[in-house]
Amino acid sequence: MAQLAFSETEFLAGHPALDLVNTVAWRTDETRRADRVSGPEEWRAWAARAGLGALVGSDPDGLIRLRAVLGEILDAHTERAPLPSAAWEVFRRMVLSAHRYAHVPAELPLRREPAGLTDALALRAEELLSGPSVDRIGRCEGPGCGWFFLDRTRGGNRRWCSSADCGNRDRARRHYAKGRGRAHSPSG
Repeated sequence: MAQLAFSETEFLAGHPALDLVNTVAWRTDETRRADRVSGPEEWRAWAARAGLGALVGSDPDGLIRLRAVLGEILDAHTERAPLPSAAWEVFRRMVLSAHRYAHVPAELPLRREPAGLTDALALRAEELLSGPSVDRIGRCEGPGCGWFFLDRTRGGNRRWCSSADCGNRDRARRHYAKGRGRAHSPSG
């Protein structure tokens, strides 16, 4: 997989677990697919920009594994397909491990402090997938994009990761097709 730079403007999903999966550009196009974050330092910087703080214990292999299984689970969810059992089992084990190793300080309000970035994201993913927002998860309709987002529109009709990116590509494509249709019509 190719490596691309990651920018702060690309936190479009509305939830850190979705932004994790979106660290792969062109998720559904194998020819353009590119990893935007790699290595412990880049993951720590990504976590800080994603609002997850300066978590220690960044495990790139664990993050990549979590990203992959979440991608499979979210693909199935947005396609209204059965959840993939192998991916679900890996995710389930990662969530249980995150709970097991989380520190719970002796203070109120009660909270968990994850052992590292992978655990923090597994717990955030659990929170997302077990709450009411799960029904608001969408996947970009842009060809090859595949990025996920929380659809917070009133009508629940968001189609793209970004109107300025995939949305513009779609509008340009339709405009071009409309113009070509006119040029080839008997009256054009």
